[in-house]
Amino acid sequence: MALQERLDKFKKQQEKCQTTLSSIAASKAASQKSAAHGSASANGRNAPPVVKFSNDTERLQHINSIRKAPVGAQMKRVIDLLLETRQALTPEQINEACYVDMKANKDVFDNLRKNPKVNYDGQRFSYKSKYGLRDKAELLQLVRKYPEGLAVIDLKDAYPTVMEDLQALKAAGQIWLLSNFDSQEDIAYPNDPKVHIKVDDDLKQLFRSIELPRDMIDIEKDLQKNGMKPATNTAKRRSAAQIQGISSKPKPKKKKSEISKRTKLTNAHLPELFQNLNNS
Repeated sequence: MALQERLDKFKKQQEKCQTTLSSIAASKAASQKSAAHGSASANGRNAPPVVKFSNDTERLQHINSIRKAPVGAQMKRVIDLLLETRQALTPEQINEACYVDMKANKDVFDNLRKNPKVNYDGQRFSYKSKYGLRDKAELLQLVRKYPEGLAVIDLKDAYPTVMEDLQALKAAGQIWLLSNFDSQEDIAYPNDPKVHIKVDDDLKQLFRSIELPRDMIDIEKDLQKNGMKPATNTAKRRSAAQIQGISSKPKPKKKKSEISKRTKLTNAHLPELFQNLNNS
């Protein structure tokens, strides 16, 4: 009996210890959770704000590279802008459009103000072409003032559609566009039917006495020697014909049939046509 009582007493002590240990473990876990929550709250209140970097870094770097570029490069950007827009712009508008800050760069400002392609009225900059033209009618009037020819390169920047208008005037037969052999640039000549051109008889006779080469290639070479651009390219055409298997040799002419005694004569009033018949 005594042994049984001791065993029961020992079992109760174990249960009591187990309960105590469980209680201690539970309270410790609760205290750790509370401490962690408090630390997080404190860190949230005292932590410095997160620094957000600009998403526009690439654009800012681009602007910085433009403003550090040589004066000539910055001037070209401004002139290209004025040519494209055809508007009078203030330095602030130019800075906003192409990032060239002329107020901060005196060299760019002064050189643009003196540039022959730029007009400055004291407040705004605008593009200045060699000829102040606005439309096709003014273009035609200008070309007619230069019977010796006007370089197309000097007209290209007159206004946006000037090249299309030149081709339209050429198609209408109002001007000629001929190429200069040395510079390979077109020259615009007036073609006014009202202008009466008198040519001396000696010049006409000299022109008619010139014997042209029989081969078209030789004609093209002579044109090039005299500074003119041929409208044809016979060598290229013949080469293409040979590749395609087409003969470039002229076809032999058919032998002209002679009049025989059996031929029905319908032009008896022209006896010179029948000399061969009479002699046969």
